[in-house]
Amino acid sequence: MTVPVRPALDATDPQTWGPAIDEAVNAISRGSLVVLPTDTVYGIAADAFDATAVSALLAAKGRGRQMPPPVLIGDVATLDGLATEVPEEARDLAEAFWPGGFTIILRSQPSLQWDLGETHGTVALRMPDHPVALALLRRTGPLAVSSANLSGRPAAIDVHEAVEQLGDSVSVYLDGGAAPGGTASTIVDATGERLRVVRSGAVGPEALREVAPVLGLEEDA
Repeated sequence: MTVPVRPALDATDPQTWGPAIDEAVNAISRGSLVVLPTDTVYGIAADAFDATAVSALLAAKGRGRQMPPPVLIGDVATLDGLATEVPEEARDLAEAFWPGGFTIILRSQPSLQWDLGETHGTVALRMPDHPVALALLRRTGPLAVSSANLSGRPAAIDVHEAVEQLGDSVSVYLDGGAAPGGTASTIVDATGERLRVVRSGAVGPEALREVAPVLGLEEDA
């Protein structure tokens, strides 16, 4: 029997969103999926250290392991717990543009017990600039998060669009109002000899070069 979709929980006001965040934390802890607002679009989230939950996230979107989700974190300091061999310029970029529309690909700590898909030993990290996302992340720790949509369809910019696409594959929907949408995060790959922009986005090249001028960031052809 199909489980009916639960109503979205109101997370628009920090003074009253406590029970909604509690529900989301509980869902993550039991390996279920949560939809949450971010500073770009709505995201679908799973415990980054729960391989079964991450698999469920990919299945909900209709996406394979060859497209692993990025990991959202609630504090810049978490970077060193998840990544190794972090170039100084990459650290400077994270400190300059987090929280915000900036994602950095780094080498994953080899000791971590997680399976995000076919990452080839890397992890894409971002700290979102959204109060609901940060409130949840600071309770749960790192979350594997992808845009809240079926693969090939537009990303949801409000919770109703997310419900329409993802339905009962998600246990808790947090309604933080309309997400800004618009420009996706800039993605920089810091795993090679030179830092490289692999997706242009919210943080422009001039701003990047102001922070990391020595490496002269180059966009992927």
